[in-house]
This record gives sequence, structure tokens and C-alpha cells, in this order.
Amino acid sequence: MAKIRLDKLLAHSGIGTRKQVKKLIKKGIITVNGKSVRDTGMIVDTSCDEIFMGNEKINYKEAIYIMMNKPRGVITSTYDPLERTVIDLLPSEVTALNPFPVGRLDKDTEGLLLITNDGELAHKLLSPKKGVVKKYYAQIEGFVSEDDARAFEEGITLEDGYRTLPARLEIIRAADVSEVYIYLTEGKYHQIKRMFKALGKHVAYLKRVAMGSLILDENLKPGEWRELTEEEVISLQRLVM
Repeated sequence: MAKIRLDKLLAHSGIGTRKQVKKLIKKGIITVNGKSVRDTGMIVDTSCDEIFMGNEKINYKEAIYIMMNKPRGVITSTYDPLERTVIDLLPSEVTALNPFPVGRLDKDTEGLLLITNDGELAHKLLSPKKGVVKKYYAQIEGFVSEDDARAFEEGITLEDGYRTLPARLEIIRAADVSEVYIYLTEGKYHQIKRMFKALGKHVAYLKRVAMGSLILDENLKPGEWRELTEEEVISLQRLVM
């Protein structure tokens, strides 16, 4: 953990805005190690100091890791003046920690979204050098063939001239509306939709089901979320070491 200003810690713990917590401190409501304090700039050590607001212990989290089953119709952003964002689906005690989505899912795409305030882990998970595989389930209008799978393996040239990195296309069911899994190590804008468009096909439904070792919890309905377990966090950290 780390040393941090008392007012900043309280604000990050969802107690209130920095202005609001300063007022609480000055009223003597906050205690540190059993003693009432009124110094808003007091430095506390999160590894050993016990902080209470009345009878409620303040448990400060330096980092937070959230798995969300992103619903359709919500954008992957921290803020938007017009659209509802994934951050809007979280409670104030979580948003106070300033989390952000790791990567993006299109507005009409569902599925696994990692939300955290751990910038270092997020950067590594998104770095092409780490080659973290993202797995998607998709329904495709049109018969998906082994020729399409080979095209994915070789890389597909998109309409802007960009050639994608090799990817894996697993055909679950080939029909008028085919079902497939796609495995990518990159995440360009609308990439899966553009890859299939280059093959003359349309993506009717898209859902991310895994990101590296992190697998979408089947108990989470669209729009629901939970914190990652310690084992899940450690597994992600090891993945990008």
C-alpha cells in the first residue's frame, strides 16, 4: 500500500467529494488510530493506520479490478455527455476510485469487459507485444467456410489497407446464420466486423467471452458486474509478466 493524504483517501473511498470530506474531517468525525483528527492534509499509511468515520471502518482500496458483462446499447467510455457509459453502471464507491475500461467493445457488442484503475496492467494487457488473446462468440449472416478460416490465419486486408495480424476462426456451425469463435491478439476499431465485411459477410451478433486467462462469469447478466477474485488478478498479472 502507500502513504496518502487523509482527504484524498476518503474521497477515493466514496465518502464524498474532496470538499465534502474536508468538512467531515474538520468536524472531528474522522479518527485515525483511535484519535480524532481535524487536519485535512494529514498523511496516513494505508498499510497500518486504522481510519474510522464514526463506527464505520474505512477500507481503502488502492486498486480495483472489475469484470462486467457489458450490455448492448452502452458505450465503452468513462464519460459521454449524451450516451450511457459502462462507468455509469457502477456505484459511486467504485467510480470514486477512477476506474476505466481496458480496451473497447462496440456499442452493440456484449460481453466481458475488464474495468480497473491499474494503468500498468491495462497497458500490458492491450500491448500487441504481449499477444493477449481475446475470444469472441459471433453469429454471422452467411455460410462461413474453411476458406474464411484460412483467410483469418493469413491476415485480412481491411478497406483502409491495414492488414490484420493472424487470427483464429473456429467454426461452430456453418449455416445461413453461422456461429463462430474468433481469437484475436489485437483490437482495431470495429475489427471483427471489418474482417468479415472484407469477406463479404455481416456480423449479426458479437460477444466477448474471454480475455487471456479471464473468462466471462456466466452468472453475470448483461449490465451486471463483480470484482475479480484474487486468483483472477494474479493470473492476469502473470500472463503479462
